[in-house]
Amino acid sequence: MTLLREVVVVDAVRSAIGKSGVAGMEKGGQLCQASAQDLLANTMRGLLDRVKARSPKFDEHNIEDVIVGCLSQFGEQGADIARFASLLAGIPKDACACTVNQFCNAGLKAINFGAQSIQVGNGDVALAAGVELMSHYGIWSDVMVAGKAGFPVRFSTRLSEIGMDVPQGVCAEMISADEGHTREQLDQFGMWSMQKAAQARRNGWFDNIVPFTFSWEGKEYSAVTDEVVRENALDDPAGYLAKLGKLPTPFKSDGCVTPGNASQIVDGAAAVLLMSADKAEQLGLEPLCYIRAMAVAGGDPVPMLLAPIPAVKKAFARCGKTMDDMDVIEPNEAFASPCLAFANAFGYAYDDPRVNPTGGAIALGHPIGASGCLYFGEMARHLKRSGGKCGVQMICGGGGLGIATVIEAV
Repeated sequence: MTLLREVVVVDAVRSAIGKSGVAGMEKGGQLCQASAQDLLANTMRGLLDRVKARSPKFDEHNIEDVIVGCLSQFGEQGADIARFASLLAGIPKDACACTVNQFCNAGLKAINFGAQSIQVGNGDVALAAGVELMSHYGIWSDVMVAGKAGFPVRFSTRLSEIGMDVPQGVCAEMISADEGHTREQLDQFGMWSMQKAAQARRNGWFDNIVPFTFSWEGKEYSAVTDEVVRENALDDPAGYLAKLGKLPTPFKSDGCVTPGNASQIVDGAAAVLLMSADKAEQLGLEPLCYIRAMAVAGGDPVPMLLAPIPAVKKAFARCGKTMDDMDVIEPNEAFASPCLAFANAFGYAYDDPRVNPTGGAIALGHPIGASGCLYFGEMARHLKRSGGKCGVQMICGGGGLGIATVIEAV
């Protein structure tokens, strides 16, 4: 019987986050006019250049596979964007590349796929990444564009029977009603996320951003820092919270879920380099962490957002850990309400300082396919920075999908 090999995370980077122009390109942010292919390629190239600077012995020909998470796989994000971006990044052509879609789980799924390949001996090096240019392709736009282009779109007439026609925001409201959340609790969580992101930026903790410059139609653009972080959450918390309290509740007239306690729609990319522990040691590369356990789980499609709970339980059982062992807890902040539900399920306070210590998707945004890689990188880097021992990432996904990964410090 072959023993599984240890997998380590060598480095993790991301792009700066841009405001989405999905409501109109003229309202878009710093990445609105970019190509998703170029953005992803630039991010992957930045990752590999950082690793080469640490170990000139690192040979990119050792990369077995490039796995990219992406939700809306059409337009420039279609036709296996992983391969396009890999070649644009100068990664040797003998590296394979694939694009995966597991809704919001996609970026972390890419990491787990790469880790699993290395574990069983199918290569020593894998590059996992994610991208979503939501200025160009909002959620479900692949389906809508197909219809507008005249292609037949035959949705099953039974979708309502399985709950696949219920919006996530409605599901978030259902969770809050079941859990007894108040609007004030969700807004406090949202402000807390923004405060942590603002503080992390002031602390210089986002030094893994890969600068991106590009031109379009004769105009030059540059993205070097996040444009979605709101500093007034730190400087004037009372005023910020008051503004949150005035936001509408679009999914329920007397509801709790608002744009201020849900993830921002943004553009971004992220990348993570994985190696066998032996390969990293051979190259003299000190890892960020080990990957200790991975799990996926399905849950009820309505309310859809709670499947990370069984996924985390599976992952903990596989590595003999509990939530008490975790120094970083990284739930994806698609909405505040499931994050509070996770806290209740695992017995920690929703304002536990271990939760998303550098801010989550409410503060930095949720570039769907990239989020798993983005926040995995933030978790791994903070674990290293803080001297912690273990961390867990959990992500909810459309249709009642959940994914979780446990890491351990070197």
